[in-house]
Amino acid sequence: MRQAETARQTNETNISLALEIDGEGKADIQTDVPFMTHMLDLFTKHGHFNLTVDAKGDTDVDDHHTTEDIGIVLGQMFKEALGDKKGIKRYGSSFVPMDETLAQVVVDLSNRPHLEMRADFPSQKVGTFDTELVHEFLWKFALEARINLHVIVHYGTNTHHMIEAIFKAMARALDEATTIDPRVKGIPSTKGML
Repeated sequence: MRQAETARQTNETNISLALEIDGEGKADIQTDVPFMTHMLDLFTKHGHFNLTVDAKGDTDVDDHHTTEDIGIVLGQMFKEALGDKKGIKRYGSSFVPMDETLAQVVVDLSNRPHLEMRADFPSQKVGTFDTELVHEFLWKFALEARINLHVIVHYGTNTHHMIEAIFKAMARALDEATTIDPRVKGIPSTKGML
């Protein structure tokens, strides 16, 4: 079973998280950042992962620390759950439309962390959530999961739709990249390691 769980406490946040890559899309997400709760819920559903998150933070300051730390912990557990990556497809991509928006996400589970993001959000906030935190979350997730993550919003006018399409496309791209392909023998790299 490809799964991992942890608890992480700092002076700013307290997070427990359990991830199962080969799941059924079951989510039990409890955070004090409602928009992130929504995004993690749909990420879980569209990636066919099982994910449990209990995250509390200093949201009296703002949502930055909680959002960033969820990205860190989710990335760490994603890397741990993947193990040696034997037999995986390694690459994944997805286009997701959401009404007027079209988002594309491409991933390489390469052990070379990088985030390339092209998304011009028309609003600085969705409800109380600062949209700049999307980049922060994605970068910390990519860094800790040690993946190459490319995110492009080709067009869109509604910020909520744009962010939601990103999270859905990322989930679907990761689902594809983590799929075990019986044709892949060992590590999917000519170097013999990732």
